Amino acid sequence: MPGPGAHMMYALGLGVGLMGLSNVRFTPHHCVVYAANAFLGPDLGSFSEWLMSTLGFGQRLGSVVMESVHHPFYYVFILGVPLCLFYSWVSRVALQKGLLESPSGVPLSRLQCLLLVSAGSLSHFFLDHLFEENGRSSTYLWILSTGWWRNRAPINPDAVLVVGFLCTCLIGGFIYINRVKPSKANYERQINQSLQLILIIASLYCLWCAIQIYWRNPPQPAIGEEADLGVLIFLLVYFFLPHSLCILSMNARDLIEPSEELPL
Repeated sequence: MPGPGAHMMYALGLGVGLMGLSNVRFTPHHCVVYAANAFLGPDLGSFSEWLMSTLGFGQRLGSVVMESVHHPFYYVFILGVPLCLFYSWVSRVALQKGLLESPSGVPLSRLQCLLLVSAGSLSHFFLDHLFEENGRSSTYLWILSTGWWRNRAPINPDAVLVVGFLCTCLIGGFIYINRVKPSKANYERQINQSLQLILIIASLYCLWCAIQIYWRNPPQPAIGEEADLGVLIFLLVYFFLPHSLCILSMNARDLIEPSEELPL
């Protein structure tokens, strides 16, 4: 499975990218909290299990902690509140002591830390689900199970029509929404409408796949042999959602004057 280096480099790389793209509304403090939870975060359970077994006592307790915490959502439900309080305090101390600078001059709030803890946990499992257990993790096997591997998948005319219609609506709707040059007043509205369009089409696409695979009797390939249902849900939960949480955690305004913008 991915080790500490892979988790840390993945999270810090994304964090630095968000710093540049956001004009440092995503600050170094954001990066550290996000990376700490993507790196160590849910592996606190694994560390507890290893520590108990090394010390020779409490192995059962260590296993319980491992099973409870090493999970993309249980980690946040169990440790989210104490961790957001801790990281907010650390951010304030680091700023006061000059250990880590922040262009805003203010520490991270508890809500920002909670969003970053959640994003870090999901990013941790983005790597774990794909690259652990010799490629046979339960999540990865489920993704593959939404494809068609029994024999050569037939090309069904209804699938061609449905997928073609949804994809045409997606690209056509996107062009329609962004057909005129946006002003500052409606730029945000166009982005929100584009995101809503993508979510609607993705939901209908996933519904079509689920009907063909799970509700149709006998089941038939949704999109040839492709595992689109599993891929889309996996990317939504473990890729787009953590990035969205990072964006929501950003400070509310630009922290660098336009003449001082960072080069990309």
